[in-house]
Amino acid sequence: MEDCVGIKYSSVNEGEERKGGHGVPKVSIIPLIFLIFYEVSGGPFGIEDSVKAAGPLLAIAGFLLFALIWSVPEALITAEMGTMFPENGGYVVWVSSALGPFWGFQQGWAKWLSGVIDNALYPVLFLDYVKSSIPALGDGLPRTLAVLILTVALTYMNYRGTLAGEVENPKRTLPRALSYGLVLVVGGYLYPLITCTAAVPVVREFWTDGYFSDVARILGGFWLHSWLQAAAALSNMGNFVTEMSSDSYQLLGMAERGMLPEFFAKRSRYGTPLIGIMFSAFGVVLLSWMSFQEIIAAENYLYCLGMILEFIAFIKLRVVHPNASRPYKIPLGTIGAVLMIIPPTILIVVVMMLASFKVMVVSIMAMLVGFVLQPALVYVEKRRWLKFSISAELPDLPYSNVEEDSTIPLVC
Repeated sequence: MEDCVGIKYSSVNEGEERKGGHGVPKVSIIPLIFLIFYEVSGGPFGIEDSVKAAGPLLAIAGFLLFALIWSVPEALITAEMGTMFPENGGYVVWVSSALGPFWGFQQGWAKWLSGVIDNALYPVLFLDYVKSSIPALGDGLPRTLAVLILTVALTYMNYRGTLAGEVENPKRTLPRALSYGLVLVVGGYLYPLITCTAAVPVVREFWTDGYFSDVARILGGFWLHSWLQAAAALSNMGNFVTEMSSDSYQLLGMAERGMLPEFFAKRSRYGTPLIGIMFSAFGVVLLSWMSFQEIIAAENYLYCLGMILEFIAFIKLRVVHPNASRPYKIPLGTIGAVLMIIPPTILIVVVMMLASFKVMVVSIMAMLVGFVLQPALVYVEKRRWLKFSISAELPDLPYSNVEEDSTIPLVC
């Protein structure tokens, strides 16, 4: 790789204010705030089990503590790294730049699997909320058909470009949107939780997914119950569409970096990543038979594995490339950055240790597939069985074996 002193990272078609590289409207700050909100939360629906497990006081305290030791550091890291690498590959590019393409692929594999498993949750959660009004959707063939219809309908929304488009001016927009989104997420959990646990006697056995609608019926009767069910439906729709968008654009970004065959970069006539949407939707349908708790456990384990790689990449880039261009930089030195990620890392270890043996085995087997898949794809590329290519519009990445002079920026 050639030295490129003084050249800053330039995103794809960064100079175009309102259109992406494929004529797709850019995502400005207000839509991005709500994309972030629905990507990581979407509201309190599904958190009822925390009250059942720990009681109202510990549940509320837990969400406050979780925001402090997890959400804030993750948002800060995303703001710094996302503005450093403003492209579709996201955290795959971060890890690839710090640790090389093999670990970048493993990051993409773990996060994509986690996202697909997560998306299988939303049709299930939606039906858990409406089954009190339509008992037939509780199990059996009607529930299976409902899951399929919901998945197909919401997937079509993604295909039509409901959330298509890259972020407008990410170096300014992303940090602001993350901060506002964090406030919405924390408030969206705490306000309903505090209100509902204070308004009705807490019988912990009743607090399972869907119980907020029962509380609404107790407090406001049929109209409030119906209103909350409609809110839950819209929330789960938003969660599904944003997660599907994120997963499919991640596959597109990996194809643009030559990690996946070129056909993953194919876009529909609406500018959306067609093949990525189809692959993600297929995974959702396969996993939708699982229970709410099983989906959460499997998703969290894979997500934690991906976050470990993300934290390592963040620290390594701080150490190895301290003078790289960072439009937004966390106001901490290297030691401060290490201290910041210690609490969430401890939390990751605890979550992984508490996972059931079944979840551990399935998750580790899934990661082993990634260890085999990456060199297999490299072999396929060498034999030219499938076409791979790196987008000419993207800058090169300095992998971990590239030495850096202190005056050389991160990318060229």
